Amino acid sequence: MLGMLCCTSMVMAQNKSDFANFGLYADDNKAIGLPAPGENRIVFFGNSIVEFWMNMRPEFFRQNGFISRGIAGQTSHHFLSRFREDVIKLKPKTVVIGCGTNDVAENLGSYVEELTMDNIISMVELAKYNGIEVIITSVLPSNHFFWRPEVTDGSQKIEALNARLQAYCAQNGITYVDYYTPMVDRQDNNGLNKAYSDDGVHPNAAGYEVMERIIVPVLKK
Repeated sequence: MLGMLCCTSMVMAQNKSDFANFGLYADDNKAIGLPAPGENRIVFFGNSIVEFWMNMRPEFFRQNGFISRGIAGQTSHHFLSRFREDVIKLKPKTVVIGCGTNDVAENLGSYVEELTMDNIISMVELAKYNGIEVIITSVLPSNHFFWRPEVTDGSQKIEALNARLQAYCAQNGITYVDYYTPMVDRQDNNGLNKAYSDDGVHPNAAGYEVMERIIVPVLKK
């Protein structure tokens, strides 16, 4: 993972011409078209954790017919900007939103939990208005961001954001999926368990397998 482009650099490159990187999936969105009759389309919407998931374990998406709409480096501000293009216009039955890592890492300026929550709530409201079921997943544990070493309190902020997300879901009848608890290393300052990651932020194959075992039963329900 460390050999991949730095998440912050990718966002900076996008900002020059296309803030939310609408172009990345534009052609694929057109090619996919609308769902077939009876198709229960599911979109995974997120950042590098979703994008690399598709790259590392493409069979998970292909065998289940899932659509990946992850873009590395993006924050909730980017997500909200492209939500219509990469989710609503695909008319899925369900969207799985994984959001927050890059907000906490301050990829687009200072982290403000309230603004991140506002963006997530706005996506939920847009989805519901368009008849799309929402699943919100926890932010994965991390106690450092290799591209933003100056952010030293990420693990505390992630725990607080997850608690906020879980409470919001409970209050609004939204399914919340907890990846955090089975993947956190409490003995390592609440970091991502080294068995599940090579860089402390992104899952490796074993980490994605844990996530798959958690999310698939939820989707089958």
